[in-house]
Amino acid sequence: MSSQSAAFSDGSFTFPIAEVPERLRGGVAAIGNFDGVHRGHQMVLNEARTAARRMGVPAVALTFEPHPRTFFRPDQPVFRLTPPAERAVVLSALGLDGVVIVPFDAALAATEADRFVDGILRDRLAIRGAVVGYNFHFGKARGGTPDFLRERGEADGFAVTVVEATVDEGGEPISSTRVRAALEAGAPEVAARLLGHRWLVVGEVIHGDARGRTLGYPTANIRLAPDCALRHGVYAVRVAVDGQTYDGVASYGRRPMFDDGAPLFETFLFDFSGDLYGRKLTISVFSFLRPELRFDGVEGLIAQMDADSADAQRILGEAEPLSDLDRMLSFRAG
Repeated sequence: MSSQSAAFSDGSFTFPIAEVPERLRGGVAAIGNFDGVHRGHQMVLNEARTAARRMGVPAVALTFEPHPRTFFRPDQPVFRLTPPAERAVVLSALGLDGVVIVPFDAALAATEADRFVDGILRDRLAIRGAVVGYNFHFGKARGGTPDFLRERGEADGFAVTVVEATVDEGGEPISSTRVRAALEAGAPEVAARLLGHRWLVVGEVIHGDARGRTLGYPTANIRLAPDCALRHGVYAVRVAVDGQTYDGVASYGRRPMFDDGAPLFETFLFDFSGDLYGRKLTISVFSFLRPELRFDGVEGLIAQMDADSADAQRILGEAEPLSDLDRMLSFRAG
């Protein structure tokens, strides 16, 4: 397996296009970036899953890495709402059978729409059906439109479904752009309403400076992607690790009172004791509590952390699932 392929494979659910297992061939493919897996994306994915179950074939999400906008403008990388690990968690919860990732590179950008259908949809995946959103385009210069895909499907014997825009309760189209804006503004509740589930952070716990232990708040530290534009501050969160779920409070930022270093996501788990180093956490972000602050002394910081913990426990104790998907992702039994 190449190093690029290894980056796109976890050996069970997510695979590079060059190494599609036989069990995922001959199915219905939901095609798109699916960044955030918001309520609009879920309409596409659920349509693909329903069609696949009706036909007795696998339901597959076909997506791309990196995000095309990041490829074309690397100096302005897109704030990824769901990097591959996070996206896999949500897609698995939605009942997809697997994710296939196409590397978005210069070769793909130069591939004509016809060749994309022939080489990827027919040869690699042998699809029986495809489901796309109304605004999905593919191939060189975005030459592949939903109508083009329908025509190819009719000619080549695979069904094509195009899903129209999904709007929120105010009649505005739901988009990843709106979700990003909400998280950048420190409004995870708004983001969650657009997503239909709480926004997730997935990562492996790394060693920090252990300062939290001296303050009475030992934290599990995760380094988020450099493109993450989540507002710096303190959040009420719920953490899943090794099949167990814990409420907690997290800080994302540069620690202005100490080192003012690279941004770090630091989570304190209530009612937990043990070593989390090297373990993978899935963290659901519920509410923004306050911005990152600088205190005059350690006593003031600890007092504020006590207040933050009380606020987080209250908020999480009153929280309700937004959907069945949110229940699976953020309300797992401990």
